[in-house]
Amino acid sequence: MVNAFEIQGGKPLKGEITPQGAKNEALQILSAVLLTEEKITISNIPDIKDVNKLIELLGDMGVIVEKLSEDTYTFEAKEIDQDFFQSDAFKSKGGGLRGSIMIVGPLLARFGKASIPKPGGDKIGRRRLDTHFLGFEKLGAQFNYNPEDGFFNVDASNLQGTYILLDEASVTGTANIVMAAVLAKGITTIYNAACEPYLQQLCKMLNRMGAKISGIGSNLLTIEGVTRLGGTEHRMLPDMIEIGSFIGLAAMTGSEITIKNVHYNELGMIPDVFRRLGIKLELRGDDIYIPAQDHYEIETFIDGSIMTIADAPWPGFTPDLLSIVLVVAIQAKGSVLIHQKMFESRLFFVDKLLDMGAQIILCDPHRATVIGLDKQVQLRGISMTSPDIRAGVSLLIAALSAQGKSTIYNIEQIERGYQHIDKRLLALGADIKRI
Repeated sequence: MVNAFEIQGGKPLKGEITPQGAKNEALQILSAVLLTEEKITISNIPDIKDVNKLIELLGDMGVIVEKLSEDTYTFEAKEIDQDFFQSDAFKSKGGGLRGSIMIVGPLLARFGKASIPKPGGDKIGRRRLDTHFLGFEKLGAQFNYNPEDGFFNVDASNLQGTYILLDEASVTGTANIVMAAVLAKGITTIYNAACEPYLQQLCKMLNRMGAKISGIGSNLLTIEGVTRLGGTEHRMLPDMIEIGSFIGLAAMTGSEITIKNVHYNELGMIPDVFRRLGIKLELRGDDIYIPAQDHYEIETFIDGSIMTIADAPWPGFTPDLLSIVLVVAIQAKGSVLIHQKMFESRLFFVDKLLDMGAQIILCDPHRATVIGLDKQVQLRGISMTSPDIRAGVSLLIAALSAQGKSTIYNIEQIERGYQHIDKRLLALGADIKRI
């Protein structure tokens, strides 16, 4: 069966939209339930494939999962079935989900051993897992990779706190090592730690469970090991990538949109980057209001040279929004250089935008220059396929602004990151249907 979205573009949208819970936070927070046998309640969980798969995987391991409402679950990891980790079921489920790597830290910390199939996920270049494994090894874990069954087996019966300098400020790597270190003996110091709001959320949750983590929000975390953790309640932040996507959507389609409950203080420089593209947005309470705009003009640097927008580790601009910025720049006045430093194939979806009539020069796998059309020319609808989550939503935004009909195939990729996106866009007046 082919799953696709059919979109009649070129219509301005109007209304309010509420961002879902943060996907990237969910994968960490859900894995942390394995650190205690006590009950943990988590709310604002997004209803998306990657997250639902992880919840299902937790249930398969023996975690008692109870759904209280649409977005709220309780988890009780009293007894974990250790044999499950050697099973074919774990290999197929764990291998198809990138986030499954996140269960290794908690399992090592609590049970002293773990095994994990080689993870899958997005095709956006080589996402290394070395950071995770090097961190576990520093804490005293021993690894062997079995090429015959494709499993990494880890023995960590005696984790000891230590000084760790991460080779890259990996968010998932930092989270995994923190979860392993909270129950290790002694003090662990992690330097060059990621400091994203999602990671701060995880550390705060662990502290409520009885962990002793200091330096939260900085790139130097100090973790004093404890012997056990207890239950807690946790509510996830709204997804900042969705918020950025909706700002871009409003600008590109000339729509008046209010994004509700955005936790503005946790958005870092995201609103400012969109302002640099000339997009007007105002904060009303904790909502972002974007007026309908016929034009938006990209700022230049002070000396008049072309603006560059590049990704960087937090509090720099998140790489997940670069494809959105690139698409939004198509209809801006002026030019901008998009520099994607972290992943080498995330810009390859621009060929579809060129087919739609965009003016973009792909300089190399990491850089693209966008020459804005200033809404003088409308993009035209085409048929296309979504290569990864973020490019998929960028193409969706382009299609909603384009003239005529667009069809986007492989929408499973979009739905791995955005819940009920078609229904929520319909509520804003979009002409989108699933075929």
